[in-house]
Formats: sequence, C-alpha cells, structure tokens
Amino acid sequence: MGSGSNWTAKQNKVFENALAIYDKDTPERWQNLARAVGGKTAEEVKRHYERLVEDVNKIETGQVPFPNYRRSGPAARGFCFLDQEQRMRSLQLN
Repeated sequence: MGSGSNWTAKQNKVFENALAIYDKDTPERWQNLARAVGGKTAEEVKRHYERLVEDVNKIETGQVPFPNYRRSGPAARGFCFLDQEQRMRSLQLN
C-alpha cells in the first residue's frame, strides 16, 4: 500500500508537524499520522518514527560526529564552522 522507506521532503515535513499534533497519548496515533502524511501505512509511519528516535538518541549521545563545515567559494561568505580542536588552536594563537 505505502511506498516503504522512500519519504519525500514534503512527507517528512508533514510528518514532523503532525508529530506535534498527535503525541504519544493520542488514540490511533499511527493511523492519524499516516492519514496526515498520505501514501504511508500506520506501520510505515511507526517505523519511520522509531528510526527518527534512534537517530536523535545517537546524536544526543555523541555517536554521530558534527560535520566539519568548510568555507568554500563566494556562497559560503559570513560563517565558517570549525571543529572544537580548530577553535582551541585559534584561541591559543590570539
């Protein structure tokens, strides 16, 4: 019935917004979320939520490193994100 693990950006956004409406205490939560998203079954929505929770837990426990953003080209003007080690080195030089 649903399209499995293929979620569009629009479906993800609707899913995130619907999570704010249909919290854990909502009766028939997964069915409501599936209806809101469209094209997904209640089971697919539940699995998507479980994966999201796993990802958030990994991020919060430091299992996913922060990306090392580099400034490149004129489109990147204004901000340059450095990792912690680079920040410390730059502070020691000043």
